[in-house]
Amino acid sequence: MVGTIINVGSIVAGSLVGVAVGSRLPERVRQTVLNGLGLLTLLVGLQMALGTKNVMIVLGAILLGGILGEMLSLHDGLERLGTFLQTALAKDQNPLFGEGFVTASLVFCIGPMAILGSIQDGMTGDYRLLAVKSALDGFAAVAFAASLGWGVALSAVSILLYQGGITLFASTLARVLTEPMIVEMTATGGLIIVGISLRLLDLKDVRLASFLPALAIAPLIVALLALFG
Repeated sequence: MVGTIINVGSIVAGSLVGVAVGSRLPERVRQTVLNGLGLLTLLVGLQMALGTKNVMIVLGAILLGGILGEMLSLHDGLERLGTFLQTALAKDQNPLFGEGFVTASLVFCIGPMAILGSIQDGMTGDYRLLAVKSALDGFAAVAFAASLGWGVALSAVSILLYQGGITLFASTLARVLTEPMIVEMTATGGLIIVGISLRLLDLKDVRLASFLPALAIAPLIVALLALFG
């Protein structure tokens, strides 16, 4: 789990720098930075989503995942977790604390580097891919924390649980996840990231966490299609 630990450290360090810098910036500058992040997030999400080989798989995963997520109240639960962490740990009541935690958790956890890097780290001990991801996440954490506050730092807990879990079960996941499964999972994740950009740009308040089951449903649909030809 060396790669995941490095990733956690980079996010915390980047968040600390971002909070220190952000407190010195005027509100209009922080809003501009947030809008810039929204535009960049939109680009990254579209690049990932357009990698799909079958858009109907992404559609099915998003619809079924959204329904399941709402039945499980995932979005509300994640927001309650953010509120609880803010109440327990924060002295000031920053209204963006929960949004920073949820947004950063989704951005840092979704993507092929998180999955492939964690599997590689778990099976061979090679954490180079996660080291590259750590550098990218660290710089992103600076920008997010400058606008959304230190709730971004707590997304490191999400990374520890998510990537750490994949690393621990790497050998099993490597046997189960085929390349087409990862492609469609990544494309589905890209569409969720597009939803993040809509929130950052104040265009639409999408209940993003409700779509998280779609990341598991996408490879399942691929497996079923392969099974039934």
